[in-house]
Amino acid sequence: MLLSSSISELPRVGPQMLKRLNKLGIFIVQDLLQHFPRTYDNQTEIRQVAYIVRDEQNTVKVTVHQIKNIRTRSRKVLTEAKVSDESGALSVVWFNQPFLINQIKPGMEVILSGKIKFAFGKVSMQSPSVEIVKDEQIHTARLVPVYPETEGVSSRWLRTQIYQHLSLADQFEEFLPIEFKEKYSLMPKAWAIKQVHFPTGEKELKTARFRLAFEEMLLMQLNVQMKRKAWQQSQDEGKKMPMRSEEIKMFVSKLPFQLTKDQKITAFEILKDMEKSVPMLRLLQGDVGSGKTVVAAIALYQAVRSGYQGALMAPTEILARQHAKTLLPLFGQYGIRAELLVGSTTESSKNDLVLALKNKTLDVIIGTHALIQERVGFSNLGLAIVDEQHRFGVQQRALLKTHGSPHLLLMTATPIPRSLALTLYGDQDLSLIKELPPGRQKIITRVVSENERRKAYLFVDDQIAKGRQVFVVCPLIEESEILEVKAATEEYERLQNDIFPKRKIGLLHGRMKPKEKEGVMKSFADKELDILVSTSVIEVGIDVPNATMMLIEGADRFGLAQLHQFRGRVGRSEYQSYCLLFTDSKSSTSNQRLRAMEKHHSGFDLAELDLELRGPGEIYGTKQSGLPDFKMATLTDSDLIYKTREAAETLLNEDITLEKFPALKFELDKYLARKQNFLLE
Repeated sequence: MLLSSSISELPRVGPQMLKRLNKLGIFIVQDLLQHFPRTYDNQTEIRQVAYIVRDEQNTVKVTVHQIKNIRTRSRKVLTEAKVSDESGALSVVWFNQPFLINQIKPGMEVILSGKIKFAFGKVSMQSPSVEIVKDEQIHTARLVPVYPETEGVSSRWLRTQIYQHLSLADQFEEFLPIEFKEKYSLMPKAWAIKQVHFPTGEKELKTARFRLAFEEMLLMQLNVQMKRKAWQQSQDEGKKMPMRSEEIKMFVSKLPFQLTKDQKITAFEILKDMEKSVPMLRLLQGDVGSGKTVVAAIALYQAVRSGYQGALMAPTEILARQHAKTLLPLFGQYGIRAELLVGSTTESSKNDLVLALKNKTLDVIIGTHALIQERVGFSNLGLAIVDEQHRFGVQQRALLKTHGSPHLLLMTATPIPRSLALTLYGDQDLSLIKELPPGRQKIITRVVSENERRKAYLFVDDQIAKGRQVFVVCPLIEESEILEVKAATEEYERLQNDIFPKRKIGLLHGRMKPKEKEGVMKSFADKELDILVSTSVIEVGIDVPNATMMLIEGADRFGLAQLHQFRGRVGRSEYQSYCLLFTDSKSSTSNQRLRAMEKHHSGFDLAELDLELRGPGEIYGTKQSGLPDFKMATLTDSDLIYKTREAAETLLNEDITLEKFPALKFELDKYLARKQNFLLE
């Protein structure tokens, strides 16, 4: 038998069982041995049974003192046994299994695994599985593996098959360099596989899991780091921009506010990157309102003063206009010509701007991603900045090469835990702004149940009476924009007709034409509307300082990071702001998440909590983000991610082709073949 042998060659695997195993992703013997446990049952003592939550699975090793069959009035048979261990005694009952008295005899040691019930004033274990104690126990009396199952394939069946073929684990090839085993304390792979399935103890299990997780994460990190190096090598020589320290200090000194420590650090990191001949590829993460735009302005100022042009791209026209409103007057005082180019720009103005870019009479252009399309050319593009970069893919990045391989700065206000960012965006350098500028008030956040809704609306009306404005966000429904629009439209009509008939209410959603969106937003910004009902289109790019209230319907349907993004639309003035989270969910997990919004005001803290509670696949969408489907590794294990990232960099610095490590290269090629739609493709 080989690892490559078909699973159909195993005993007790007929056509029907083969289909069931295939459903679990088990096709060959190797798949069976790499079908790892999802959890483990452990043995306890009888004295603990009385304190264990009812209906939980418990395992005890006991001595049988008495066993007998009892016929009930309904002529059914109960098999009752009296058992004990050193800590106490227990009654055991089986229903309609009279044959057990021929298998279990007084004086025997047995392992019982089942649920505890409280009946007739006493504690008993009802219908447990039973295993007579032998030299080697695989179903009880140890850390018992519990596997991902499907109908007709139980953990007990899998345990038996895996145990019988466990010696085949010796056929797994070691592909990690030998020096890694010592540096990272990695046990041999074959032994790790054996220990993961049938661990001799908690310590051995932990070590085995780390060994297997390490190789999984290393392959992923190698993929990401090779993409990073390949991108750098594919670019033309970067535009070296020696740091103009005195000019930068002058620029910063004339800002109407003081930079935070984080802003200074991230600006320095970016400017140092721009000094290099290798094009910069850096991700700037900053919480809502942390001041990423001014850091971008410093980088653009450096590029222009070095003789190059700059471009700032945003995902929406609304956000592009917001940046232009901030940057055009800022650059104007230094004689730097900056302009806005968006879809609604008139054709004649577009032609003038395109010509100005080619003639280098225009220094900075602000617009949507359409800026890098064929029609728009640059005389000497030195820096491209992309806001909300998660909407900016590899193909769009590749387009930048046609503009002379400028330095590239990607920005996002979406809080991502650092460990996950090193995975999702591991081909980029990372900068982080956590501090908020001084003077920003904390937004009072409250979870509102249905029976508190009327009281909440009275409070909203009071805020409007004081001259403030209100955002209302409608729930995400099955990732469908059409259904979102329907929900927003219905909420708009309900609020206008039934709740706030005397207030002026507007509607905003993603299916509106750009001019319609601009009109609604202008009306809201000009205080012509009291309430703006919207879909999640307002997540980024809308800045209305007079808006002090954010109402989020169906808040449990959004992730914490997205809720924090919505909340960041208010709290932008001297007025106290509020965020009300409406939910009718009875889920304890959902309510725990929403209560976290009341306590935490940092987007990064919330992102860490969301990752812990929901997992990366549910937050970011495995297919959409390219998150790998790990068997053993986890994207919440920051220690593992840092170590494998370090290991990947060590390997690629020695040989970027991995030709020196043929076994590892072969394994990586297999891995990439399985991941056709992997990270960032």
